[in-house]
Amino acid sequence: MAKKQETAAPPKNQPSHGVFVVEGEGDRAFWTKVGAAWPHQDGNGFNVSLTALPVNGRVVIRTRTEKGEQ
Repeated sequence: MAKKQETAAPPKNQPSHGVFVVEGEGDRAFWTKVGAAWPHQDGNGFNVSLTALPVNGRVVIRTRTEKGEQ
């Protein structure tokens, strides 16, 4: 029987960007957070995880701040 190797838990992988749906323009824009994004190791793309599927508005991906929002 093969012996299982114990592995350490992976480090906490925080997303680098927030994903938002924005409806409206300027000061009247309404931002709804719908997910998060992580950059690929080679820096040429993102993995995006959505918690909701937008049907209107535009999708905006913004660098996270210390607040954890935009």
